[in-house]
Amino acid sequence: MPIYMDRHEIPEEITAAHVAQMHREDLKIEHLYGCKGMTYWCDEKRRTAFCLIQAPNIKAIQDMHNHAHGEVPHRIIEVEGSIVESFLGRIEDPEKSQKTELNIINDPAFRTIMVIGLRKISFAGIDSECLNGEILQYNKAILKSIEKFIGRIVKQKSDYFLLSFNSVTNAVLFAQEIYSDLKASSKEVDTVIQLNIGLHAGVPVTEKDGIFEDTIKMAERFCDVIYGKIVISPEVRELYESENLNVKLDHENIKSLNVGDEKFLNLLMDYTEKEWTNAAFNSSDFSKNLGFSKSQLYRKIIALTGKSPNSFIKDYRLEKALQLLNKNANNISETAFKTGFNSPAYFSKCFMDNFGILPSEYIKSYVI
Repeated sequence: MPIYMDRHEIPEEITAAHVAQMHREDLKIEHLYGCKGMTYWCDEKRRTAFCLIQAPNIKAIQDMHNHAHGEVPHRIIEVEGSIVESFLGRIEDPEKSQKTELNIINDPAFRTIMVIGLRKISFAGIDSECLNGEILQYNKAILKSIEKFIGRIVKQKSDYFLLSFNSVTNAVLFAQEIYSDLKASSKEVDTVIQLNIGLHAGVPVTEKDGIFEDTIKMAERFCDVIYGKIVISPEVRELYESENLNVKLDHENIKSLNVGDEKFLNLLMDYTEKEWTNAAFNSSDFSKNLGFSKSQLYRKIIALTGKSPNSFIKDYRLEKALQLLNKNANNISETAFKTGFNSPAYFSKCFMDNFGILPSEYIKSYVI
């Protein structure tokens, strides 16, 4: 039977005890609708509650809630139990709450989400065995520290990690430790891997169809746009400073965005993701469609990414081209045109300038 997670917006007068009472009322009549309540989360601070329910369909959940107490969810999405447990740490009531009559669970579903990207910055003079060895070293360091900071792995590839933390402080400290350890080790050898870390925080159910979809997307964008830094959202910064007696997050390895930065980054990426395959797309299109003059746009992109608008577009296309070549789905000419380059020759030149190797040699040496 499918599993769903719903979201309730709870009024100011409603407490965790009230939510527990409503949960109990659900359990009394759930069998009438073929449902099974698994657990719930309640966040009195943010005025939200989330229920995890096995049900035949969404309507059964709505009808059950309406019959039990009249509080129909504002949003319901289908989820996988294992993914929910990875993000939130449980899919059933915690033991301590089971000892109380109402199973009061004042446990927010709010989580700090971290995306780690291992970006290959050069292939010049590096064979695939050395490259894979360096990636393995990074993976081991990440896996070694994750338990120390009480984080959970939601998704893992060789060059990508999606992690969830209950504590924003633990997430930030974990990111700093990983960054510092790997930066220190890179001084001993010439590294060809760049560590990109994005940190954002949010709730599991929004207007999107996927669990934590908004939060993950933002953290991934941090990694895709700002290289070689720990990038944190305004909310993560505020929560960290609140938890740590207003100790400022002011470190050279951290780029702390403000609300304006975050808004601009989203505008930039929404438009880039829509247009990047179009060979005619250039920096002039940014200023026309984002509502900035050319000089304003230049200053904003430089401040955010350290790159000019044209360099930003070119680098974005090259990263996409690298992904296509890794999948071995296209030859060089097809890859060039699919990623917005006017000619295979110009694509090969840009690829060489950026990665230190021609795409033809990259395919021979690195693509399996």
